[in-house]
Amino acid sequence: MKTFATIRFYWGAFIISFNTAVLMIPALMLFGKHKSTIVHHINSLTLFMMGGIALKKGTLDKSADMFVMNHQGIVDIIGLEAVQNNHMRWAAKKELFDTLWFGNLLVHAEQISIDRGGKSSLRKFISDVEESRDVYKRPVAIFPEGTRTDGQELLPFKGGTKLIAEKLGLRVQPIVITGSKKLLNEHNKTAHSAIVHYHFLDTIDASTADKEWYTTLRDDMQKVIDDEFNNHHRSR
Repeated sequence: MKTFATIRFYWGAFIISFNTAVLMIPALMLFGKHKSTIVHHINSLTLFMMGGIALKKGTLDKSADMFVMNHQGIVDIIGLEAVQNNHMRWAAKKELFDTLWFGNLLVHAEQISIDRGGKSSLRKFISDVEESRDVYKRPVAIFPEGTRTDGQELLPFKGGTKLIAEKLGLRVQPIVITGSKKLLNEHNKTAHSAIVHYHFLDTIDASTADKEWYTTLRDDMQKVIDDEFNNHHRSR
């Protein structure tokens, strides 16, 4: 069984790479006015070819300026793009923009590059988020843990997300993702058919929320993660 799960992992990785290089990047280059629809449909196809289904609970708030979510791997992004079509602008670390295929995808999809180099990087990120809201009219999607983790416990959230949300007065909606690791586990390189669940929690207005809103947001996300694991046997 482990051998078959490993084969499925490499199949999934191939499908993601192939669909990105052969379908998504050329489509974005040729039909740039339809970026959101292209990304939505090709990610839906990718998820289907991997044996996955994306389901949502709750309602995506189309008035939100920023979506924050836990992170296990690339399936988190694929599934969220498949389950909705809200033309998000993802914040990704600068190193990913330097890769051949995914770097081209990020550039042509007009995603945000994050350089964790210091204050000047934070100023650029603030400017990028403001531009997303005021110019592109696109919400920003971010993983506040800052990295992937294999555990059930959320890592401490980076303070930059809170600072930007408060400085720009953003409406922030948390999303809890469970099941993506079963579909494609990048830590132990296994894959199975799976349903990836997206829980849309209540939006918080950072301009009017109390000073503990960011801690409360993380605690609420952790409660959903614990409930999913304890009552439905779904890991994050």
